[in-house]
Amino acid sequence: MLHPETPPAARALGLAGLVPFWVAALAVVLAEGEVEEAALRAQVAYGAVILTFLGGVHWGLALRAPHETGWARLGWGVAPSLLGWIALLMAPRPALALLAAALAASLFVDLRSLGAGVSAAWYLPLRRLLTAAAVASLALSLLVA
Repeated sequence: MLHPETPPAARALGLAGLVPFWVAALAVVLAEGEVEEAALRAQVAYGAVILTFLGGVHWGLALRAPHETGWARLGWGVAPSLLGWIALLMAPRPALALLAAALAASLFVDLRSLGAGVSAAWYLPLRRLLTAAAVASLALSLLVA
């Protein structure tokens, strides 16, 4: 359930951000051969991009609050990008598993580190929903491919 104060733009853009995950997953389910492989590669690439975005949130927080510029915050801000880059170097099927695990880990880190006063009250409920849907699309592709 989304927080009642979720800004309409965050809701709409967040949900729109799921479209590439699910279009690729549906293409994996429905297509074969080269089209299926292209859909897998597209889903891996998009997952890597989203991981980078999620890490960037932590750098944004550090810029907003100078007391948040420690190794843990900034290090985690870089880790998702590195995991996404590794996924891009892998075969699509193991990359899907890595991306699903990395998205889940990113949510776990955010749930532990982005409490009251650090992020807006609506951010974590939106993250839970979006991460669950993204991981589900990756899992579907992994199961079908």
